[in-house]
Amino acid sequence: MAPQSQLTSACKPPHLYRLTNRMFVDLGIIIGKIAFVLINILNGAGILTWVERKQSALISDRIGANRASILGIKLLGLVNSLADAMKLIFKEDFVPPKGLRVVHFLAPIFALGPVFLTMAVIPFGPPVDLFGRHIKLQILDLDIGVLFILAFGSIAVYGAMLAGWASNSKYALLGGMRASAQMISYEIILGLSLIGPILAFGTMEPGAMVNAQNEYLWGWIPMWGVIVQPIAFLLFLPAAMAETKRAPFDMPEGESEIIGFATEYSGMRWGMFFLGEFAEIVVLAGVMTAIFFGGYHIPFLFDAVEKTGQAGFHFPWGMYIPLGEWTVIIMRMLAFGAKLAILMWLQMQIRWTFPRFRYDQLMRVSWKEMMPVALVNIAITGLVVLWLNK
Repeated sequence: MAPQSQLTSACKPPHLYRLTNRMFVDLGIIIGKIAFVLINILNGAGILTWVERKQSALISDRIGANRASILGIKLLGLVNSLADAMKLIFKEDFVPPKGLRVVHFLAPIFALGPVFLTMAVIPFGPPVDLFGRHIKLQILDLDIGVLFILAFGSIAVYGAMLAGWASNSKYALLGGMRASAQMISYEIILGLSLIGPILAFGTMEPGAMVNAQNEYLWGWIPMWGVIVQPIAFLLFLPAAMAETKRAPFDMPEGESEIIGFATEYSGMRWGMFFLGEFAEIVVLAGVMTAIFFGGYHIPFLFDAVEKTGQAGFHFPWGMYIPLGEWTVIIMRMLAFGAKLAILMWLQMQIRWTFPRFRYDQLMRVSWKEMMPVALVNIAITGLVVLWLNK
């Protein structure tokens, strides 16, 4: 007589096994994409702490961080970033005696958590066929992906405001109030600047926006967002930098006035605010890459589907360079990483080039200068889209 386990297995319908295996594979794919995005954001933020030191040193004709080492190996100062992380982990975690302990604990989470969620809708590579599935290299494929970016990006303001309020300190509260006023002002500009690309590409899904930018004007000019909507990009970049609260938009921290919203934080809780700022640089570079710089696309590089079975470079003057399908996929993923690195470098360069604005200048630029330009850009874009669709 067969064992009970074999009888039980024999009684189970075959489709249940297929369904179970499919669920495990799908779950593994989702976890893999999440892990890939998180690892790259964290690594990018960690490297940016080193880039900021070395870049500022080179601009100021200094050497920069170069003291910490492991067995005499300094790695051009990269070990300093590791030493800083170890120091923050083991440093005393201080909570003000009269502060709100629970809110004081939650504020860094509100500041850091939404940053990772924002990157979930950004495609970091072209779709691939693996395990018998057509996999999009994108964690969430949302029809309202742009609204998702704006919604979760705006949650970060709660982290700064709660940090200032829960610390029970005048200086921290003033920094939190500055942060909330600044971020709310420039979130409006962010939203208005993205309406132009939404009208131009006819979608709010970042993946569809990336695909729309693989078209060409007159057969040879890529329809990247920065070409189709240059004014929108010029509005989005400073507004996005203002959202990171970094120089020249660092009034909420204001080290020289000692009014930073994180004044009463120490240890890894302060490190979460610090890490969040650098993670925002990575994420904002990803958003700009997807919406304004063609995402993972390379001009005139097509996959087999886009060119009826012939993957490679198809130039408008008739030249053709054949490439393998996986070669195209890898090149596109590397292109996304290269664009990301250039935009992160640009943000760091601006940070060390311009002095801090006065607070009245910052608010005036947002409400009286950038907003009218954004509204005019929306009106002109809408009229052009109506004219082209006639």
